[in-house]
Amino acid sequence: MIVLASASATRRRILEDAGVDFEIDPADVDETAYKTPEARRDPAALGVTLAQAKALDVSRRRPEDWVIGSDQILAFDGGLVSKARSMEEARGRLEAMRGREHVLWSAVALARAGRIVWSDREPATMTMRHFSDAFLDAYLAAEGEGLLASVGCYRIEGRGAQLFARVEGAQATIMGMPLWPLLEALRTNGALPS
Repeated sequence: MIVLASASATRRRILEDAGVDFEIDPADVDETAYKTPEARRDPAALGVTLAQAKALDVSRRRPEDWVIGSDQILAFDGGLVSKARSMEEARGRLEAMRGREHVLWSAVALARAGRIVWSDREPATMTMRHFSDAFLDAYLAAEGEGLLASVGCYRIEGRGAQLFARVEGAQATIMGMPLWPLLEALRTNGALPS
């Protein structure tokens, strides 16, 4: 059995759309414990560390299953960005990123029998356009507090697409999971037919 160690609706949809049969069993990992000042200096490695921790947490409970852990880190302006806690914070985040570039590092890990079998990470470089304050007001009103579930305060698969001038990276990576490397790892390890 393949298990997704996440309650993320987006990650669930990515796997469902790819035709992967799986169960959901969310990991119980304190992410803040991993986000030390030293770890924050390497967002790509931090994403892999968190994905591995999530996969291992569930794999220890389900040793016979193939467990997928995933995480996404947003690197911007020399630091890491966490999810906004309010609509005011979301507005400030989008204003700060307007006309600028940020990188989403999506990481994924596969565990079985309480050990990591494979892991990978992929970047997506996102360049926001110079949108107007009026556009931002309309966007925030239309999207509402659902934006707070995304670290970037946007859903690229929806209205959030209008925030960008240029995007470099796979859609699934932008949404939070490097899908094609994961599918290959699942096939290589016999969890999916080759």
